Amino acid sequence: MSSFLALTDDFLRGSGRFGVDAPVAGRVRWLFAFVILFGGFYGAVMASFTGLSPGRFHQLLYVAVKVPVLLLVSFALCLPSFFVVNTVVGLRRDFAKVLRAIIAAQSCVALVLACLAPVTILFYLSTTDYAAALNFNGAIFAVAALGAQVVVRRYYASLIAASPRHRILMYFWFFLYLFVAMQMAWILRPFVGNPYDPVSFFREEAWGNAYVEIFKKIGEMLEQP
Repeated sequence: MSSFLALTDDFLRGSGRFGVDAPVAGRVRWLFAFVILFGGFYGAVMASFTGLSPGRFHQLLYVAVKVPVLLLVSFALCLPSFFVVNTVVGLRRDFAKVLRAIIAAQSCVALVLACLAPVTILFYLSTTDYAAALNFNGAIFAVAALGAQVVVRRYYASLIAASPRHRILMYFWFFLYLFVAMQMAWILRPFVGNPYDPVSFFREEAWGNAYVEIFKKIGEMLEQP
């Protein structure tokens, strides 16, 4: 356990095997381990809004699986497009370093989520409002995504110094990943778990379009007097 905590500390500091210029071998597997362990931990906490009620405990296991799946599948879906764009703009030779940066970003998202888990628990103890719990977790994920920008910029600094085009592609990755992750989150619902719905891994209407629903909500808000 102490060695794992030491590795986590090295990652946060960007030192040791997680230094920007450190060899790739031996660290990528730990980055993915961070996503699975820390993401799974926050998933269980996220589901505890109703998952601690009688007959709903298995919801914690479902969401502990779904949060890492959300992060890793979104990453996998975005990666081919991002590789092509890097190739088209003439930056393919740097893609190994770019890959380090975006993998580290996924790990940072999961780590920040795990660190904010006590805040989520405190919020859950303060409310029984399901809509508020949804919005709060959305805000937590937004904070985690912003926190990951620190890690991305650390890895991208030398790339941007060599070619300013990397700065544009760094922002492109962020928006591409956000676009895909929002739809994946919609498909993988529920996460928090509506207390009035039965526990299920997917919802029946899972294959809807997240952006259609968002525009509907915005329209409803604008129509209100």
